[in-house]
Amino acid sequence: MAFRATVLTLYPEMFPGHLGHSLARKAMERGQWSLDTVQIRDFATDKHRTVDDTPAGGGAGMVLRPDVLARAIDSASANDSRPRLLMTPRGKPLTQERVRELASGNGIIIVCGRFEGVDQRVIDARELEEVSIGDYVLSGGEPAALTVLDAIVRVLPGVMGNDLSGLHESFEGGLLEHPHYTRPQEWEGHKIPAVLTSGNHGAIDEWRREQALQLTRARRPDLLEE
Repeated sequence: MAFRATVLTLYPEMFPGHLGHSLARKAMERGQWSLDTVQIRDFATDKHRTVDDTPAGGGAGMVLRPDVLARAIDSASANDSRPRLLMTPRGKPLTQERVRELASGNGIIIVCGRFEGVDQRVIDARELEEVSIGDYVLSGGEPAALTVLDAIVRVLPGVMGNDLSGLHESFEGGLLEHPHYTRPQEWEGHKIPAVLTSGNHGAIDEWRREQALQLTRARRPDLLEE
C-alpha cells in the first residue's frame, strides 16, 4: 500500500513545494506515496470564512478556532487510523527514529499551525501529536510539514536507489555522520585521508566510526548521553 499524506493548511499552494522534484517526485510518479491538501478555510461557516479569533484571556495575535479545524480534521480522517501531527515549535523534537516509525505506516495527516497557535481543545479532542523540527519559530507549519514529509519519503522502501545508503547517515546509529571524500585525490593541497584509499575495509570502517564519534562528541554531545 502506498504511503498517503494529507496536509491541512491555509496555504495549499505551498505544496508539494520541493517535494515535486528529485527523489520525492519520482517516488510519487511511481505511486510509492501520494499527497493531498485540505484547505482549512473551506470548513468555516460564516460569510467571511473566518478561521481564527482573539486569544481567551487577552494577548497579541490570533488563535485557530477549534470548531473550524475539527471539521477539517474530521473530513480528512473519517474512518482513518493514520497518525495526526500538528507542526508547532512547542512540540516534541522530530527524530530519525520517529521518522522511520511514521514511514513504516500507511501514511500521516499533518495540521499546519498559523497565527499564535491552535486552540488546545482541538489538540486534545482530536489527539494531535505535537511535533517540532527545531528550536526556532516559523511563520507557519507549512515549511515544517514539508521537512517532515521529505524525511519520511526518502526512507520509504525503494525510494533511494540503494536502501543501505540511509543506514549510515547522521542519527541512524546515534551518531553524526563521518566526513566524506571523493576525487580528485588532491585538491588545493589537501589529500584524501590515506586510510580511505588503502583498500582495507576493516580499517576504513574503524576510521569512519572514530570520525563519527569525534564529530558527535564535539557538536552533539547530547546524542552520546542518550
